[in-house]
Amino acid sequence: MILDHLDNADLYSKVHPGFAAAFEYLRTRDFSTFKEGKHEIDGERMYLMMNRCPGRGRAGVLFEAHQKYIDIQLTVSGTEEMGWRRTATCEQVKTPYNPEADYALFTDPVTFWMSTPPGYFAIFFPDDAHAPLAAECDLVKAVMKVAVDWK
Repeated sequence: MILDHLDNADLYSKVHPGFAAAFEYLRTRDFSTFKEGKHEIDGERMYLMMNRCPGRGRAGVLFEAHQKYIDIQLTVSGTEEMGWRRTATCEQVKTPYNPEADYALFTDPVTFWMSTPPGYFAIFFPDDAHAPLAAECDLVKAVMKVAVDWK
């Protein structure tokens, strides 16, 4: 898991072959004009999910974990709160892994909480179970989905 401000995104561009393009996209778009939902960018290798929704509060979130995609979750407005836990330690399965949808859901307790104000992003790898939308406010988030298997 990585947590930082978008101004520092270049520090992480070499971590994965798709990150440079993902961060370039995130830095150069005005997300106030984007409709909610999926936005194609580079076929199955990279796409954006635009979220506009109220936060659920800490009590209303579940952990999710992915195997095919890495999430780069950028807060656009509102202050997001997210829980984190190592995927390997998740034992309370609510929804087993679904390869078509690329997620599993868990009800385990949170190891720690993080706050991401506008302009900050969190990167979640397959080893990172994350519980997004724990804020108590309306949120706008741009979630870049970058294929683990970048071909």
